[in-house]
Amino acid sequence: RLRNFYYFSGNLCPLEKTCRILIVDDHKLFREGLNFVLSQIDGFEVVGEASDGKEFLDIIDSIEVDVVLMDISMPGLDGIEATSRAIEKHPSLKIIALTMFCDEEYYYKMIQAGVSGYILKESGKDELANAITTVLKGENYFSQKLLRNIILNLNQVKNFKGTPHKQEIKLTPRETEILKLICQGLSNAEISEKISLSLRTVEGHKSNLINKTGVRNSVSLVMYALKNNLVDI
Repeated sequence: RLRNFYYFSGNLCPLEKTCRILIVDDHKLFREGLNFVLSQIDGFEVVGEASDGKEFLDIIDSIEVDVVLMDISMPGLDGIEATSRAIEKHPSLKIIALTMFCDEEYYYKMIQAGVSGYILKESGKDELANAITTVLKGENYFSQKLLRNIILNLNQVKNFKGTPHKQEIKLTPRETEILKLICQGLSNAEISEKISLSLRTVEGHKSNLINKTGVRNSVSLVMYALKNNLVDI
């Protein structure tokens, strides 16, 4: 369920404000199914659909959207380029990548493009709602199954050119502890509860980690940490 407030364009919005969702996928049947699922969740409304990246870019300026659910592999303009262009023009736009395990080669490129989250197409309604709610709060969402899959294929992460290489970075013991928990897929609130720190303190440590590593967001931070062996998972 949606909580009391969520973030949009940097401002707190009350619960009664419906979350406006745009679906981008080249399979009409999948779009229709996803539209139906979202219509069953209180507070969510699908305000538009696009069958590819070009169509998405053509309509994104003309409708108000809070969250975009973006397929990766599409004919014509794919999800990677569409995401990069959209976020360059609308930095506050929240985009969640819809992916399949066979899309592995695209994971890291989408992260660099600036997605706020990743969810597998096989996920259920509850996880989808959780992912959307999480990114609306200004956090990143990373499917646990996907995260485990990435960890199992660390060589791909380490060979990914889009992630900065490790320089002389000094992390405090607390930062290392929090970084490990981030890489395990825990949210700020879960980390706060697990190690008995205030949520604001956890958020401060995460911000420091992002600044020290020079990445864009929490998802990129996970890639950086795994690539450079900053944590042992």
